[in-house]
Amino acid sequence: MTAAAERARQFLGPRQWTLKSFSIRYASQIGITTAFILVWLVFTVMAPETFLSSRIYVSYAQTVPYFGLIALPLTMLIVAGEIDLSFPSVFALGMVGYIAVEHTTHSITLGVLATLLMGAIAGFVNGFFVCVVAIPALVVTIGTQFLYRGLTLVLVNGKSYTLLETDGSIPGRLLTGRFLGLPMQFVWFVVLAVISWVLLFRHRLGQNAHVIGDNKQAAGLMGIPIMRTRMILFILTGVVAALAGMMNSFAVINFYPNQGGSTLLPALAAVFVGGTSVFGGRGTIWGTAVGAFLIGGIDAGAVAVGLKDFWTQVIYGAIVLGAVTTHALLQRRFAR
Repeated sequence: MTAAAERARQFLGPRQWTLKSFSIRYASQIGITTAFILVWLVFTVMAPETFLSSRIYVSYAQTVPYFGLIALPLTMLIVAGEIDLSFPSVFALGMVGYIAVEHTTHSITLGVLATLLMGAIAGFVNGFFVCVVAIPALVVTIGTQFLYRGLTLVLVNGKSYTLLETDGSIPGRLLTGRFLGLPMQFVWFVVLAVISWVLLFRHRLGQNAHVIGDNKQAAGLMGIPIMRTRMILFILTGVVAALAGMMNSFAVINFYPNQGGSTLLPALAAVFVGGTSVFGGRGTIWGTAVGAFLIGGIDAGAVAVGLKDFWTQVIYGAIVLGAVTTHALLQRRFAR
C-alpha cells in the first residue's frame, strides 16, 4: 500500500465500525462532549434558577459565536501545523474598511464586502510571510497582531464610530437578526461549523491540511500543494475574523478600535480543549464547537454558582492544560 493510499484510508476511517474503533477514532469528541455535559449538569444543579431559564442560552447564542466563529478556521489552520495569533486585531481591522466605505458611499452592503476584503488581505499577508518568506507562523502573527492593531488605531485616529442604522438593512438582518427565533450569530456559527467540517473531512483542502500537519516532508513527496493550502487557510481565518468583528459591531451599532482583544484566549482554548492537537495533523470541528460553548459558559456559570469572577481564569487554565496534556499523551500512543 502506498503512503498516499494509507493516508487516505486513515482519513476516511475504517470500513467496518466496532465500538472499539469508534471509541479510538472519536475519543476527543467523546471526551469534550462528556465534559460539556458534566459541567452543565453541575451548573444546573448548583444554579437552577439561572440554567433552567432560556435567557442565559439566548445570551450564549449571541456572544459565544464572536470567538467561536474564529475558532473554526483556526482549527483547520492548526491541523495544518500552523497558527494565527493576529485574529483579535483583524477582528477590529476589518471594520476600518467598513467605516471608510460606509461613510463614503452610505452603502452597508459595500461596507460588508470591504470588511471581508480587509480580512482576506490580512490573512494573505500572514500567509505570505509564513509560506513565502518562511518565517514561523508564531513569530509572524505575533508581529502582525501588533501591526494590525496599530494600523486600526492610526487609520481611525483612535476614535470610536457609531454605525449607520443596520437593523432594517438586509446585511444587518442577516448578521444580527433572528431566524426561527434563534440569533443569527448562532445560525452563522452552525452554518460555518458544517462548512468547516465538510472542508476538513470531506474535501481535498482538509485532506491536504491533515497530511501537511502530520508530516510536511511526506506531503511534499506526495505532490500536495503545501504553500497554496496554507495560504488558503490563513486567508479563511482572516475573513472569518473580520466577519466576527462586523457581527459584533452590528450588534451594538458601534465600532471601537480595541474590540476583539478578548477573543484570543477563548478561541484558542476552544480549539485545543475541543481535541485539536497542538502538534498538527489531528483536529475536530465538533470538538471545537462544543469547546467554544464550554469555554463561553464558564464565566456566567462560575458566577451563578457563587464563585468570584477571578476563579474563571483558574478554571480556564486548568481545562486548557488538562486538554493539551491529554492530547499529547494520545498522540504518543498513536505514534507507537
